[in-house]
Amino acid sequence: MSKRERRTFNAEFKLQVVQRIRVQGLSVGDVCRDMKLGETAVRRWLAQADEGRPGIGKPLTAEQQRIRQLEAENKQLRGDVDILKKHRPSLPASFDELPAR
Repeated sequence: MSKRERRTFNAEFKLQVVQRIRVQGLSVGDVCRDMKLGETAVRRWLAQADEGRPGIGKPLTAEQQRIRQLEAENKQLRGDVDILKKHRPSLPASFDELPAR
């Protein structure tokens, strides 16, 4: 007997499945049969969508949440620095280049 490989699905796909059930009014069983998906996974995706966590697998640990928060903050700060660099006045390379008063 051959071993089945575990399939993975991105958040966009999971949202599409949830929308087929919620928006189009299809049953979980029908969607699972049509798309060859397991009902347990689809029901978990529905629960995650209800919790406002669509497309996310297991809940994050406190450490993982903190890492994501810091990564988002780092990204924001890098963007801010880039904006400031683009809009700052030209500065001389050294004070020797400053005009005499």
